[in-house]
Amino acid sequence: MSTRIILIGPPGAGKGTQAARLSEKLEIPAISTGDIFRANVAGETELGKQAKRYMDAGEYVPDEVTNSMVKDRLAQADAAEGFLLDGYPRTAAQVEELDSMLKAAGDSLDHVVELTADTDEVVERLLARAQLQGRSDDTEEVIRHRLDVYAEQTQPLTDLYADRGLLRKVDGLGEVEEITERILQAIGR
Repeated sequence: MSTRIILIGPPGAGKGTQAARLSEKLEIPAISTGDIFRANVAGETELGKQAKRYMDAGEYVPDEVTNSMVKDRLAQADAAEGFLLDGYPRTAAQVEELDSMLKAAGDSLDHVVELTADTDEVVERLLARAQLQGRSDDTEEVIRHRLDVYAEQTQPLTDLYADRGLLRKVDGLGEVEEITERILQAIGR
């Protein structure tokens, strides 16, 4: 059974951990835009060179470059029977592009899983992580701003996917195994 999932959630909600677990349990690749960017830059692909110019300048990589990288990655053999996308789409234009990619391949999305988490709890997690990793620039103020920006940018996407009946909200707080089970239950697996 093919499974095509988008995993979204605020920074610190445990997306990376859950993406890895779900990838293993569902036998589909977990695809993060960060990994795609790094692979293309390291491989010095044409898209990687384009992305690197923006990244080196501290700018967002434009949608057309990001979309092309995602399209290339989804066309790889391991994604034929499904995938879990983390970090894409981030904009309404990227949603349209993903829809086009999937339609062209005769596919469609199955689920959009939103990991939800209490803001104060996420701030505590991220402050602890910043301390462990020596990120002195990750102050509470900076973290709260990132969470506000995330909420503002993500709301239109979650609304869109909710209207399509694809959105599954899952509590992202608790034991890792519990959260994985909640997600699997939410997607009927």
